[in-house]
Amino acid sequence: MDRRFLIKNAGIAGVLAAGIAPAVHAQAAVRWRLASSFPKPLDTIYGGAEVFANAVKEMTGGKFEISVHAGGELMPPFGVVDGVQQGSVEMCHTVPYYFYGKNPAFAIGAAIPFGMNARQMNAWMMHGNGRKLVDEFYGNYGMLSLAGGNTGTQMGGWFRKEIKTVADLKGLKMRLGGGLVGDVMTKMGVVPQSLPGGEIYQALEKGTIDAAEWVGPYDDQKLGFNKVAPHYYYPGWWEGGPEVDFFINKKAFDALSKENQAIVRAAAAMASTDMLAKYDARNPTALKQLIGAKIKLLPFTKEVLDASFKATMEVYAELDNKSPEWKKIYADYRVFQRDQVAWFRVAESRFDQFMQTVKL
Repeated sequence: MDRRFLIKNAGIAGVLAAGIAPAVHAQAAVRWRLASSFPKPLDTIYGGAEVFANAVKEMTGGKFEISVHAGGELMPPFGVVDGVQQGSVEMCHTVPYYFYGKNPAFAIGAAIPFGMNARQMNAWMMHGNGRKLVDEFYGNYGMLSLAGGNTGTQMGGWFRKEIKTVADLKGLKMRLGGGLVGDVMTKMGVVPQSLPGGEIYQALEKGTIDAAEWVGPYDDQKLGFNKVAPHYYYPGWWEGGPEVDFFINKKAFDALSKENQAIVRAAAAMASTDMLAKYDARNPTALKQLIGAKIKLLPFTKEVLDASFKATMEVYAELDNKSPEWKKIYADYRVFQRDQVAWFRVAESRFDQFMQTVKL
C-alpha cells in the first residue's frame, strides 16, 4: 500500500479522533440517586419519582439514569433534605412542609392551612414570585427546587369518633403531615403526631393515635385506614393544593450539561402534571368503593372550620415575628392568593356549584 496514503489517512483519523473525543466525553453516562420520603406501594406520590426518572432515562437514551429509593431505604423519610444538602444523594422527592422544624418558610413551598389550591399554587410558582422566592430560601441549604407533583385538595383524615364541635378535638392524638398544621391544631387542643406514611396504619390499629390524615381516597384506601378508623372527614383545610417537590443539590445540578439540565426540568414538569392527573382520575372510584365499604363520610362543621381559621391566623401572626424568611415569602403568597380567590369566585366557583347540582 502507498506509504503517502497511510500517512494521509492516519492524519485524518487523528483529526477525527480529536474532534470526536470531546463529544464522547460530553455524552458520558450520568448516574444519580434520588431519595423519596414516600412508601413504595403508593404508585401516585412515590410513583411521581419513577415517572421522572424514567423520563430522564428515555430523553437521554439511557445516558442519564436516576435510581429511585423509597423512604427509609437510604435514609429516614424525613432525613432526605439533609441527604441532599450533604451530598449523600443528588436529589430527593418530598413535601417541603415536612421540614418546617428547620424553618417555617419550608411550609409555604408545599401547602399552608387555608392556602392556595393546586392550580393557584402552580400559577404563583410559575408566573408569580413563588419559585424565585422559595429557591432563594432553599439556596441556604445548597438546594434548588422543581415541582414534582400535587395531590389536589386533600381529605381531612380518619377519626375513631365523630368530630361535631371543637370540644371533640381536645386531647385527640392525630397524625399530621407538617409542623405548621400541628401548631394550629395544638391551639385547638389536638396532640399532633409526626409519622411517615408507612407507619400510620399500625399506629391507628394499635390505638397509639386517635386519628390520621394522609392524602385522599386512592392512597388512603391502599393503606387500609378505613379498616381501623370509620369516620372520614373533609376537606383537609391545611392542604388545599400541596406541592410535592424535587430538591436537587445545587452543585450536582450545576455540574450537568445545559442539555441535561433542560431534560431534568422537562421530566419534572411531566411528573408534576402526571401526579395531579392521576389523583384526579383515581380518587373518585376509590371514594365510591370506600362508601360502599360503609365508611362514614362527613364534612367538618362550620364551627370547626371557623375555629381552625381563627387559630391559623394567630399562628401566622406569630410566625411573622419569628421568621424573617417566612414573613417575606408569606407576604407575597397572600397578596397573590387574594387575587386568585377573587377570580375563582367568579367563573370557576359558579360553574362548579352548578355542575354539582345537576344530574349527568
